[in-house]
Amino acid sequence: MEKQKNAVGRRKEAVTRVFLSKGDGKITINDKDYKEYFSLAYLQNQVVAPLKAIEATDKFDVKINAAGGGIKGQAEAAKLGIARALLEVNAEYRPALKAAGFLKRDPRGVERKKFGHKKARRSYQFSKR
Repeated sequence: MEKQKNAVGRRKEAVTRVFLSKGDGKITINDKDYKEYFSLAYLQNQVVAPLKAIEATDKFDVKINAAGGGIKGQAEAAKLGIARALLEVNAEYRPALKAAGFLKRDPRGVERKKFGHKKARRSYQFSKR
């Protein structure tokens, strides 16, 4: 690996830019440690899941710039970005990452509001009399 590899992860409105370099397993998001940035344990697990899948939690340093969306969307976007960056490092990681489902972009987003309705599906209250 010459210097650093980068990739983009997206989920809902969240976009993360991931920079992967050789190191000792330090993960920073927006210049904060990932455990400080994501206070919930299951979101922390989402971020390190691709590294655990290939058993490389202490081989790479990960720097992430996250923007948009909420913390859950950012965590899942970071997961996709890390998986994509790992593929750039070594294509042999693909079977393990693919089997775990880390290479899929989750297409679900917010449904648009329809005219004549209050929200996407919520209608105005009907009054017969």
